[in-house]
Amino acid sequence: MKLYGHRDSGHACKVALALSLAGIEHETAVIDIWAAPETRPADFLAVSPLTEVPCLVIDGAAFTQSGAILMEIATRFGVLGGDSAEGLKRGREIILWEANRLGMCLPQLKEARRVNGEGFPEGAVEWLRGRYATDAANFDRLLGGAPFFHGAAPGIGDCAVWGYAQWIEAAGEHPSAAMDTWRDRMRALPGTKAPGDFFV
Repeated sequence: MKLYGHRDSGHACKVALALSLAGIEHETAVIDIWAAPETRPADFLAVSPLTEVPCLVIDGAAFTQSGAILMEIATRFGVLGGDSAEGLKRGREIILWEANRLGMCLPQLKEARRVNGEGFPEGAVEWLRGRYATDAANFDRLLGGAPFFHGAAPGIGDCAVWGYAQWIEAAGEHPSAAMDTWRDRMRALPGTKAPGDFFV
């Protein structure tokens, strides 16, 4: 099993975290996402049609798109909620919510800060910040009073949300109190690492 990714990709971090929490052994290959796509390694280009990370190769079969990869890990190995129909349902719901909400606005806000807003249309950053405010409130509703999105233990939904929620401040935003305590619990998990430790 081989995971292609980069420390600056929250999507790749989602998959790396899932593999780590599940204790699934794998090889990691760092892909320079800041380099021109055509300059990336041939073995990576052969398995990632959009030249994007993450890409996970299992027994010669390539899986792309972080949410799809998380669902594959859960169902194939029966981990992180994949051991029950209820866990898989919860995982799918949180993954798709994250992809359309936090996973859309936070990386864009983070990038806007990196480039000082260059290339972003007028009003775009304010619109993204408004979306984030809604997402933060819905985060609290979805988490409820549970330690993790999957209940007592983390699942693929938690891995999905972690991808960019770990960088809320880097995006120029602030976590809700529930987000902050959830992130503390996620950081305390034995398998959680800093992005640079996942992709050395």
